[in-house]
Amino acid sequence: MSSAMGVPRNLTERQLKFAEQLVYNEGRKSPAECARDAGYTSRPRQAASELRNPRISPLVVKYIGELRAEVQEKYGINFEKHITELARIRDEARGKGAWSAATNAEVARGKAAGLYIDQKIIKYGNLDQLTEEELELKMKTILDDHKLITIEPSPSSEYTQEEKHSDQKNTPPSHQKN
Repeated sequence: MSSAMGVPRNLTERQLKFAEQLVYNEGRKSPAECARDAGYTSRPRQAASELRNPRISPLVVKYIGELRAEVQEKYGINFEKHITELARIRDEARGKGAWSAATNAEVARGKAAGLYIDQKIIKYGNLDQLTEEELELKMKTILDDHKLITIEPSPSSEYTQEEKHSDQKNTPPSHQKN
């Protein structure tokens, strides 16, 4: 296995197994248990931490992200799937005369469609208390930590560079005046 600047080009069998254990057992096993099951027996908690750190193991972190994207695509929820499933549940409940269940499914469809407003404010962390400069520094740190695993957008992506960064005044080369 060769490496460039200390970063291996391929994942080992144990790294692959750890990533798969972590993603496919999310919520059922701790990261340390996944590391132990993958063969990291001497210090599984330390191994799990290092394997999830993009500065130490960027390829593992990237692979974990790819696996999570696959799982999200397969089992994830989107508006259309959600509304269709709720309608199916409602129709089955109505067919069985379970009016309460049918009503609850229809209310859930209405909530998903935005017909009801449920005002809940959930705060995670303290980002709302940071200044603009502190937020920019935090975002820069996150981007720096993940620069080895980020994928550059292809020219065929659905958003143009201008749409993604509308606050920046960079003009694409094709639109610059000579």
